[in-house]
Amino acid sequence: MNPTTETAWLLVGTNLLLFLALAPLFDGIVRRVAARVQNRQGPPLWQPLYDLLKLLGKENIDAVGILPFRLAPLVALASILCVVMILPVAGRATALTPYADTLTLIYLLTLGGVAVLVGAFSGKNIFALIGASREMTTMIMVEPILFMILLLGVIKTGSLELTTVLYGTPAGDYGWSGLIMIVIALFALQAFVGRQPFDIAEAEQELLGGPFIEYSGPNYALFKYYMMIKQMFYAYLPIAVFVPLLHSGLLVVDVILQLLLTALVFLVIGLLAATHPRYRIDQALNYFAGLFVLALGAVAGALFG
Repeated sequence: MNPTTETAWLLVGTNLLLFLALAPLFDGIVRRVAARVQNRQGPPLWQPLYDLLKLLGKENIDAVGILPFRLAPLVALASILCVVMILPVAGRATALTPYADTLTLIYLLTLGGVAVLVGAFSGKNIFALIGASREMTTMIMVEPILFMILLLGVIKTGSLELTTVLYGTPAGDYGWSGLIMIVIALFALQAFVGRQPFDIAEAEQELLGGPFIEYSGPNYALFKYYMMIKQMFYAYLPIAVFVPLLHSGLLVVDVILQLLLTALVFLVIGLLAATHPRYRIDQALNYFAGLFVLALGAVAGALFG
């Protein structure tokens, strides 16, 4: 294995390590910010990690007893880990990035959502079914917005290659359509990560966890870890797409800068989650419809002018 190949595989490990280690910490930032806004001290920053470890030590209660129910958490976590492994690191392709493109990224992100739906529908619990129907409705509205955010990069760069789409075009070259898409990405962020006011599918006060109500122990831990890593990816995505790289020549410096900016996005997520009540499903649909029309206009502007 030559040095270049070794470095590329090292980047795969770097991405995995960063997301696995920092996703619970960033989730803890959201919880702490939300608590402070509400005049509470809040849990320790590493509380989400403690929750995961506690769940892993509990009994796995399988109330359904069918294979799709058992496989759903594994598929969800595997899908988001695949996303992490193909994701370039601060503009540098990993060993697995050349084997995927922008469409692969969208497929893998969708697969995780489908796994959540399969697990919920397998349980046949009424709260899980309602949560799954809300999750499905949200996916139908949110996924096209994600697709158009990435499509803008495809149009501007003329490539489907992940590194080019995510890092190839500085924010200044996007033009007015890019500026509109930046606003759309920020306004859609809460929906992407499933935080208030868009935690409609889980809605603990109404649906007691929604799609995850039948899960416990390690299986529930896998789902929670999946949600944390997905949340970190979606917070990192607008930084990768719209913020030009520092190009310091040092990978460590570029990675640290992007992680700091990602942490800043998590502060915004926490503030919005603490200050906005949950939307009803009809309110969310109207919100998504407005973002969809704006995103469509931005893509049309990139294509024709």
